[in-house]
Amino acid sequence: MGHTKSEIYTDKQNQIAIFAKVFGHPARVSILQHLFKMDSCFCGDLVDEIGLAQPTISQHLKELKYLGLIKGNVEGTSVCYCIDRENWTAMKEVMSDFLDQDLPSNQDCC
Repeated sequence: MGHTKSEIYTDKQNQIAIFAKVFGHPARVSILQHLFKMDSCFCGDLVDEIGLAQPTISQHLKELKYLGLIKGNVEGTSVCYCIDRENWTAMKEVMSDFLDQDLPSNQDCC
């Protein structure tokens, strides 16, 4: 497998690809939906809600945290996760700009 050669793409293109990765797995989508619904929760809550194994949930939480869309606060021996609202808003702006591109209505396609 080759490398993605991300350096040949603009920062904006790389950012869009990174954000799109979030939606590339239904477990991450489900985790985000649950966090929006509950405002915050612990990994064990997500295991019960989503029905995946704890290590699988933890891996997806790690990815979402790495991408900056969620944050976690240590509470005793557990971590409470919630949406990072500032980063979520920034992601929405970037993705909206990309998704709002439209073809001119007077131009025929292929």
